[in-house]
Amino acid sequence: MRSMPGRLDAPRPPREEAGMNSATDTVAAILADPRFKAAVATLEREHDRTVEDIIRLTEIPAPPFKEERRAAAYLDMLRAHGLEEVEQDAVGNVMGRRRGSGNGSTVVVAAHLDTVFPEGTDVRVRREGTKLFAPGVGDDTRSLAVNLAFVRALDAAGIRTRADLLILGDVGEEGLGDLRGVRHFFTEGRHRDQVDAFFTVDSPEVDRIVTGGIGSKRYRIGFHGPGGHSFAAFGLVNPAYAMARAALALAGLAAPEAPRTTHCVSVLGGGTSVNAIPNAVWMEVDLRSQSAEELARLEAEFLRAVEAAAAEENAARSTREGPVTVEVAPIGDRPAGHTPVEAPIVQLATAAVAAHGYTPRQEYSSTDANIPMSLGIPAVKIGSGGRGGRAHSLEEWIDVEPGESLRGMSASLATILAVAGIAD
Repeated sequence: MRSMPGRLDAPRPPREEAGMNSATDTVAAILADPRFKAAVATLEREHDRTVEDIIRLTEIPAPPFKEERRAAAYLDMLRAHGLEEVEQDAVGNVMGRRRGSGNGSTVVVAAHLDTVFPEGTDVRVRREGTKLFAPGVGDDTRSLAVNLAFVRALDAAGIRTRADLLILGDVGEEGLGDLRGVRHFFTEGRHRDQVDAFFTVDSPEVDRIVTGGIGSKRYRIGFHGPGGHSFAAFGLVNPAYAMARAALALAGLAAPEAPRTTHCVSVLGGGTSVNAIPNAVWMEVDLRSQSAEELARLEAEFLRAVEAAAAEENAARSTREGPVTVEVAPIGDRPAGHTPVEAPIVQLATAAVAAHGYTPRQEYSSTDANIPMSLGIPAVKIGSGGRGGRAHSLEEWIDVEPGESLRGMSASLATILAVAGIAD
């Protein structure tokens, strides 16, 4: 039951195996299971189909806030894979359930539908050998296709999990999307009280297990004033000077290495002419931290500095035509969170990755997992397999060479099965 919107009273951890087997033993048993070997054989046999799905989905544009076409295609793919309760929610997320053996738990396996690229970007895939080049091909389109491949592999191998698997294609992960898809899923979605564990499959790298969510606060700060001729009205307050004061104040704020904390003035705009005192200027800023407490401290100090900057400019120059005023507009709020290293989901993911010959690294990042982490729900980011690079650039690429791709896919599928359990 929920006591307030968006918070769980008592997060439910994934159910552990009777006998308290170690994570290593649990993973070893899965890898030795003939059914798992059959599932991996299906991944190998259908590798070309997975690549075709990657290309098909990549070439459906999914710019920020305009994921509708890709969502519709993915919804059809979920139906075609025989999932139950296939649906699209109010913000555009699409999902379907693969029913488990009925113990009442649910493990979400998600990938995000959106890309960072604006409408009109050429998203046609160029193939060079085993490499695919296209904006968004690895972040996160490959993962959408891989999650479908997991469903096919489980079906072909006759594997039934103990927990239900809810396959989720979510919107709004990138940039100003501000995790809106997963935020809605956990605050207003009809499945929000059913989730025992959450995986976001995001980017190819399997060795990078994201266990911590970097929180961020993003603002657009506008400074307004009377404006005037740069020579004739010289002496009036200048919003640009106030903005400069605020930017320099932010530059001087403490940003500790531990917990890792950063700040940035990232986008600037305003003014009308080189020979005019501007009547309006603005800047966008990005504040981040691994710690919710440290982020709150940084945010409070920055907002005080903004007000002080306006006051200092109003004291320094004439306000006879009007003062400098400030408009503060939040444009992003990603909660910080962390899944402890001792949590079963982390231990099992680490064991599965290591068992496939990788050196697992537990890291912080900003992903869809931030939301469940902040609610105390066990959550991690895992990889889709293979290699890739140049994410968020027009030259983004992934390598679909079968050997490395399948090794990574096997590691992530083993992770999901270790958490969801295999029914006898």
